[in-house]
Amino acid sequence: MADYKKLFPLLIKNPDLHYLDSGATTLKPQVVLDKIMEYYTEYSANIHRGLYPMSERATMEYENVRKKVATFINTKHESEVVFTSGTTASLNLVSRGWGEDNILEGDEVVISEMEHHSNLVPWQELCKRKGAILRYWLVEDFQLVMADMETYIGPKTKLIALTQVSNVLGTVNPIEEIVERARKINPKICIVIDGAQAVGHFKVDIQELNVDFYAFSAHKMYGPTGVGVLYAKASRQLQMSPENFGGGMIKEVHKEGASWAIGPEKFEAGTPPIAQVIGLGAAVDFLSGIGMETVASHEKELIDYAIGKLEKYSNIRVLGKKNNRIGVFSVVFNDEDMGTAHDWSSILGSKFNVCVRAGHHCAMPLHNLMGLPSGTLRASLGIYSTKEDIDAFVEGLIEVRKIFEETDNG
Repeated sequence: MADYKKLFPLLIKNPDLHYLDSGATTLKPQVVLDKIMEYYTEYSANIHRGLYPMSERATMEYENVRKKVATFINTKHESEVVFTSGTTASLNLVSRGWGEDNILEGDEVVISEMEHHSNLVPWQELCKRKGAILRYWLVEDFQLVMADMETYIGPKTKLIALTQVSNVLGTVNPIEEIVERARKINPKICIVIDGAQAVGHFKVDIQELNVDFYAFSAHKMYGPTGVGVLYAKASRQLQMSPENFGGGMIKEVHKEGASWAIGPEKFEAGTPPIAQVIGLGAAVDFLSGIGMETVASHEKELIDYAIGKLEKYSNIRVLGKKNNRIGVFSVVFNDEDMGTAHDWSSILGSKFNVCVRAGHHCAMPLHNLMGLPSGTLRASLGIYSTKEDIDAFVEGLIEVRKIFEETDNG
């Protein structure tokens, strides 16, 4: 297993740190940090308007990232790549920019019980505003109930919004199969995918998925915070209204009104997050250089190792399937009086230098469905994760349990 830790300054400075919270945000490799600093120190100008060399270079670097992202996820046209502030903003842009004009009273919107709040609340609110019906695709045994798909999707289903990968369970949903079956039922159906937990873990091919919208964030794929991507199919872009208004997104402005630019600029009003977009490009280069097959293989080796270790302890329950998953896994203690996930996370961090997430992970309905209203403890892997990190997590978890057993007995 290659040692990728040496590529990350934070891990070089903290060699005893066991960072297992990549599902929340990944650490940043030196090449990404260098590229961001290069912008600020060599050509820190605004884009698209300046005709002097620094501005022209900034514009070129910025727009080159659009091309890189288009290639990375294999879109048909680079103009289908829209830069946003992240997955949440991308999904809200679809809800407002497309949904407001195209979802009508009585239409049906389908989401699943495993959705992140960012791919749930916008559709709840849209359905309230428009008088549409929100339907939930059931989850059983940590996966979508595929046999019942036709009971959710029918002639009135206008939109389906699903996560490609559960941020709690690590389950990879069969998006290609879902799209194929859904389009047979309703060829005009709009399909929106939350790819936040997918793009940094395995190869995503937009043309093979054949979806209308696809959202993800740079900071979950070794890039900076504050920037994300909305893939918007060209035909769907034409059906969308802009949500932010101002400079950069207009074609013409007169006293009586304005008209909008055509293409992604229509949705990128104002000065964009230039440095962050350029950092996203460096993250794409970083992942492409390693190879997504290598990334997926590295993660599979680790998740198999982690589940194998945890299965030895009957009093620890690992949520999720053994296969068809990425390196995100949530755990709970099987018996009561062992504290909460927040207690475990705090102790693991302070006593064992293990960084993991506690709570609902922005997926409260899923936790309620599983009978876990107080949440779970989640570990999530990155390219820098190692078996030693897994060992530290498991050993720390056992020690945490001992602490609560002693407290309970005392």
